[in-house]
Amino acid sequence: MATPPGVAWLPWTERTFARAAREGKPVLLSITAAWCGHSGLMDRLSYGDPRVAELIRTLFVPVRVDADRRPDVSARYGLGGWPTTAFLTPGGDILGGGTYVQTERLVEVLGRVSAAFAAEDHARAPPSQCGPPEAGPSSSFTDAALVAQVAGGFDSLHGGFGGAPKFPHIAPVRLALALHEEDGSPEWRDMAVRSLDAMGWGPLYDEAHGGFFRHALHADWSSPCGEKLLETNAGLLSLYVTAFEVLGQARYAERAEDVLRYIQTWLADTLDGGWGASQGTLPPHDTPAVPQGSASSAVATSAAPVDTTLYTDWNALMVSAALHAGRTMNDPSLSEFAIRSLERVGLEAYRPGGGVAHAASLPPGIGVERGHGDGEIRGLLDDQIAMALAHLDAFEATGNIVYQMMAEELALYAVRTMWDEAGGGFFDRAPNPAGEIGLLRERLKPFVSNCTAARMLGRLARVSGTGEYAAYAGRTLQALNGRAGAEGPLAAEYLLAVRALAQG
Repeated sequence: MATPPGVAWLPWTERTFARAAREGKPVLLSITAAWCGHSGLMDRLSYGDPRVAELIRTLFVPVRVDADRRPDVSARYGLGGWPTTAFLTPGGDILGGGTYVQTERLVEVLGRVSAAFAAEDHARAPPSQCGPPEAGPSSSFTDAALVAQVAGGFDSLHGGFGGAPKFPHIAPVRLALALHEEDGSPEWRDMAVRSLDAMGWGPLYDEAHGGFFRHALHADWSSPCGEKLLETNAGLLSLYVTAFEVLGQARYAERAEDVLRYIQTWLADTLDGGWGASQGTLPPHDTPAVPQGSASSAVATSAAPVDTTLYTDWNALMVSAALHAGRTMNDPSLSEFAIRSLERVGLEAYRPGGGVAHAASLPPGIGVERGHGDGEIRGLLDDQIAMALAHLDAFEATGNIVYQMMAEELALYAVRTMWDEAGGGFFDRAPNPAGEIGLLRERLKPFVSNCTAARMLGRLARVSGTGEYAAYAGRTLQALNGRAGAEGPLAAEYLLAVRALAQG
């Protein structure tokens, strides 16, 4: 994403916030995503306006963060979507904000926020010591109650789980397939089939060019947003392979092959291995006026920008999905590419004793406007867990003990740096010995990430024969039990982890 003219964005660093304190100015935090067309639109129309640029230059310290590059910042400061426009004190507290702000409105808001900030004298206020307290468990839920909760989230009219905006939730469908496979339940089979068909043969899937869009605006899957993320497509690739394995219907294997073709054509680095992060949308005025999914929409797809950053967690998910597909579809070349990709990501992201970095490789020319001016990002839970699972998949595919050893090292790094000894479970990031900015002092314990960590640890216990891993998995699930009832269909993540640990 090009630097908006006139706005000299700064990275998220201690130095930047120290400058804000020194100059007595609030921070304007812009969180964008490479795949988000509206981020580019706001850059061009709002931040590109000379009046806005001058107000920002004189009244604010502007900070730009990429949501994919800094998921820890986005999780704490995101205000409901991208782009996020947030106003902060020099200590990192949130003064206010929103998402997309049109030019005239932004001119008004900038002046008002600056005046209010000066009146309150936030500049000399000490930084916050923590964010809002995390809600504790409210009650204990039985597995049966959670299964009923997941089933209650099924959209019997349109397929899938949840309402608008409609996301392709994978875990509930995977749970439905598992429960059907276990006892032949026609109800769970129906939920799985109707969800798979609605996602795979409805507007969410790009028939013209392949691949799944990130989500749809409406419950009937209509009006899909145009971006395609590696994370989404890797998860759905593996889901459709599983559907073929469980249900035996060739069309699910064919759809998986279609998804794989899209990924390998548009996102894969076929020379060195690995996959780019996303294919975005063009800003609205650059997008051809054609129906999504029509033959002409392929032109829009081919023109949409591709973020070639190799994010470690998403690449690990894709390694696991590719090994799964390669095994089931008897495609040795795909499995070989998956192993090669894992080796590349590991080589570029791993540091002995320090886990893996979040970005294995950054495209040339990436600068502060994408939020990459803040140096290498390490110590995120999702990267360690996903890479540990990918290494376990590689070990099972090849028998090479080195992959198991790496999985154990990453798991132990996560335990050493992110484990909550008091309450069980994992925080989303390792603490920074140099200190944290603002809400990064807040210790978050993400539900889905902890479910995945429990699955990984249970699997590692089986492979290694080390009971300590199973004990950590069990404590993690105990810590999550009281929260699962508030997670809607995503409680399926917890149930899948419980089942995986119980199956030993």
